[in-house]
Amino acid sequence: MTVSTTLPHRARRQQHATRAAFLLPGFAMAAWAPLVPFARTRTGLDEGTLGLALLCLGAGSLVAMPLAGAAAARLGCRGVMLATLLMACAMLPLLALAPSAWLLGAVLFAFGAGIGACDCVMNLQAVMVERDAARPMMSGFHAWYSIGGALGAAAMTGLLMLGLMPWLASALLVALMLAVMALA
Repeated sequence: MTVSTTLPHRARRQQHATRAAFLLPGFAMAAWAPLVPFARTRTGLDEGTLGLALLCLGAGSLVAMPLAGAAAARLGCRGVMLATLLMACAMLPLLALAPSAWLLGAVLFAFGAGIGACDCVMNLQAVMVERDAARPMMSGFHAWYSIGGALGAAAMTGLLMLGLMPWLASALLVALMLAVMALA
């Protein structure tokens, strides 16, 4: 018998959900990358100002990570991961629509907070799942983040190449992310 057939159903579900929790932030972050040139053109930012706006993404992550860890300790990982992924999903189409540098920076901050908070909590969840499985799994979970990154960049690029407006491409990818969240 293989390990996967002897695992209780609940443990397999937790492992699959944790894989999805790694896939989705990687997907969202990479889906944003092809939108950067559109955001720059729409807001009229020069390279330096765009760089400052992009720092808001990292700032949001840094602010949210310790808060997410504390929230997960109180509320559990599942709810915090869902809330932070929903936050990232809500921000992705707004990144495609933000008309000014200030609004782009604010949305990037919120998007970064959602991604960063989820990153923190998904690692907490992965440690617990790995411990319960009594076998190394962390590298596999992190592989799913990279897979999500490749899929997110490819999906957004493909939709933009088909001529979809950035906001519509973002909305379609958010719908896909929500479907994966519902299944996980």
